[in-house]
Amino acid sequence: MVIGAGECGGRAALALRDLGFEGPVTLVGDEPHLPYERPPLSKEAMTGEALSIKAIATDALFAERAIRHIHSVRAVAIDRAVHVVQLSDGSSLPYQKLLLATGSVPRTLPMPGLGERCVYLRTFNDALAIRAHLSAGNRVAIIGGGFIGLELAAAARKLGAAVTVIEAQPRILMRGVPAEIAEIIHKAHEAEGVAIRTGQGIAAIADDGAEVSITLADGQAIVADLAVIGIGAVPVTALAAEAGLAIDNGIAVDEQLRTADPDIFAAGDCCSFPLAVYGGRRVRLEAWRNAQEQGALAAKNMQGAEEAHAAVPWFWSDQYGLTLQIAGLSDEGKSIVRRDLDDGAFILFHLAEDGRLVAASGIGPGNAVARDIRLAEMLIAKRASPAPEALGSQAVKLKSLLAA
Repeated sequence: MVIGAGECGGRAALALRDLGFEGPVTLVGDEPHLPYERPPLSKEAMTGEALSIKAIATDALFAERAIRHIHSVRAVAIDRAVHVVQLSDGSSLPYQKLLLATGSVPRTLPMPGLGERCVYLRTFNDALAIRAHLSAGNRVAIIGGGFIGLELAAAARKLGAAVTVIEAQPRILMRGVPAEIAEIIHKAHEAEGVAIRTGQGIAAIADDGAEVSITLADGQAIVADLAVIGIGAVPVTALAAEAGLAIDNGIAVDEQLRTADPDIFAAGDCCSFPLAVYGGRRVRLEAWRNAQEQGALAAKNMQGAEEAHAAVPWFWSDQYGLTLQIAGLSDEGKSIVRRDLDDGAFILFHLAEDGRLVAASGIGPGNAVARDIRLAEMLIAKRASPAPEALGSQAVKLKSLLAA
């Protein structure tokens, strides 16, 4: 059984059948929709004429694979002793192996004064509500200068809305993105007419039902028709915690995505796991590719494969024709080497104290950095220590460093 019918859970259910599992497969989700990809909700889907779901499967495919998809219900309790899951509709389901793919939810803003015009973006229904406000003449305030907030700002500007981004930190994209790249994205937003207020906490919010008034710490007032709050996400762990499973910045699993209960696994945004390429450092990743990879890996290990998670973290964002890609964990680095590419694109290689390549951050138009980031990802996986001067020289092909 799989609890959580998002990207990770949906991929896991399909992978079980791809791997030849012939027993019952049940996928339980609290949304009314088929499993779908979330990244488009803050990107291209938001700017289309009609917002649509990018489903990862159809009802027909689930039927063909004999996958039972139970939607619009929540799992409310796990009885580990008898291997039964209780659902919010009062029913219960038995399991042999259980995968928790419960994902994450937006971090809430702990302030009084929030009303119906103060919203979060996580689900397709959230996106529908936000999309209704993204038009010429409307004012949108985005609280939080992270990826989702900035992608939404770009979409809102494309649709003609006036946008203000409010970030309490000294700059946008403080987490995991080098200042050099964040500055380029900041300038791109300002060039498109987005007002960005950094280093500004919020003193008060007042939502009177017609508009939202936001007072910044310096006394400045921002008035908007809609305030979208994007200040991070928290893993959904209550179900696991109440079942007595360990929680450590997410549901704690081992390198095979198994909890302390040998019959219960967890994968995707909801779990933290040791990453071998970083010496077993426990991490939790909120990334589309990680959800895919871990869904497939959990399906293997639920059938006894005992395969360790070894993928290098990877993330991307598209804004105004610029694509940012990051491989690895940049906070592991102690020094940076820059490689300039064509069309103003560049890559920053992050090196550990011992010279090992631990991350690569790149930005440029279209797919300008994609190939080199992929090669850097492979170098990171090999735990390579390329010469800094070779990394910085466009004349030296990264493929040759990989071969070495």
